[in-house]
Amino acid sequence: MKALEEVKATQAERAQDYVKSLYEQVVERNPNEVEFQQAVKEVLDSLIPVLVKNPTYIKQAVVERIIEPERLISFRVPWVDDEGNVKVNRGFRVQFNSAIGPYKGGLRFHPSVNASIIKFLGFEQIFKNSLTGQPIGAGKGGSDFDPKGKSDMEIMRFCQSFMTELSKHIGPDTDVPAGDIGVGAREIGYLFGQYKKLKGAYEAGVLTGKGLGYGGSLGRKEATGYGTVYFVEEMLKDKGLSFKDSTVVVSGSGNVSIYAMEKAMELGAKVIACSDSSGYVFDPNGIDLDLVKRLKEEENKRIYEYVKERPKARFEVGCAGIWSIPCDIALPCATQNEIDQEAAETLISNGIKAIGEGANMPSSQEAIDTFLENKVLFAPAKAANAGGVAVSALEMAQNSSRVAWTKEEVNEKLQSIMKDIYRKTTEASEEYGESENLVLGANIAGFVKVADAMIEQGVI
Repeated sequence: MKALEEVKATQAERAQDYVKSLYEQVVERNPNEVEFQQAVKEVLDSLIPVLVKNPTYIKQAVVERIIEPERLISFRVPWVDDEGNVKVNRGFRVQFNSAIGPYKGGLRFHPSVNASIIKFLGFEQIFKNSLTGQPIGAGKGGSDFDPKGKSDMEIMRFCQSFMTELSKHIGPDTDVPAGDIGVGAREIGYLFGQYKKLKGAYEAGVLTGKGLGYGGSLGRKEATGYGTVYFVEEMLKDKGLSFKDSTVVVSGSGNVSIYAMEKAMELGAKVIACSDSSGYVFDPNGIDLDLVKRLKEEENKRIYEYVKERPKARFEVGCAGIWSIPCDIALPCATQNEIDQEAAETLISNGIKAIGEGANMPSSQEAIDTFLENKVLFAPAKAANAGGVAVSALEMAQNSSRVAWTKEEVNEKLQSIMKDIYRKTTEASEEYGESENLVLGANIAGFVKVADAMIEQGVI
């Protein structure tokens, strides 16, 4: 028995040394890419018990291969503004892993976009897409173009220029982009139109998040927000809790946030705050979701306009303060690293029960560690916000078979997928001895499927 324990200890040390050396290599080869480094470290730390149990993954260099993109494409995007001035932005597409299907992942148009952001998002997508159970690989893309303040014609011209280059690298069975921050129905429409013109063919499955009139799926708009709440509800049920009569704070007021709020309210929660990049609103009587939808989806206004029609609500400049509001459940749905350790400690001191990540990597590693150490229920992004890409895969399936499912059918499939993701995540965390750590469970469950496929397909 003692000898066996010594062998296990030696194997654990080897796995830890292996992971440490890999991370050092990532930092050396990807200098200044802090977001990508953060995403890789979180996954690598989770994989140590898998590598101890399955040393084949080390022998086959699967982890080295999985953290290196199959390709990273960078290109210039010239376009002309309404005054006739030529502008130049930078476009990206990372095609990270195709072991289980064509590359799949959104396009982000935001001034913060750079290689590090795109690579972190693409890396996260590997495990998220794997967890959905759908046959989709991982990719991500975007540009440092900012749609805010631009006219429809300027956005159209930019999208057409962007797609002129991107079209060389995508296709229904190759790489299928979708929307993300700054890329909604309008942008997808312009992108699809240009792709169709360039290819001279109607390939509906080349983009997802399309309009309902040309191959889009009912339920796609709501999918990420709804899916996050479905996952968190399963997590709460396991502990005898629910959204009913709970107070909820949701960061953001875009697509994910709006429909996370909507589903939480349907389940009996009282949502008391939301935000945008200008600041946050706190409404003690509960957020008026119809008003938020009108301001953000119809009138394209800032969230501070909310208090003009809800005098008992208050607006605060800056986003970080939203996490000082006491609540039972927090759903960060805005952007990466919006919850740091200080915010996590504040949430805990105010009695938080559960966190559900609707955005990509919205909590820093220090914040995640703080939540787990304090036994806060924590639903990690790559599991909780997988509903959007899951329904994107359902849109691809409908396009391939030239059928359209009802909203009820799509929602039923989404619920089933999110329950299955929760099951896979909890089973993996229990198998490796950390039943309360869904971060570890999601990383392991997502990794094993892709890693096994990579081994079966050889060294490519």
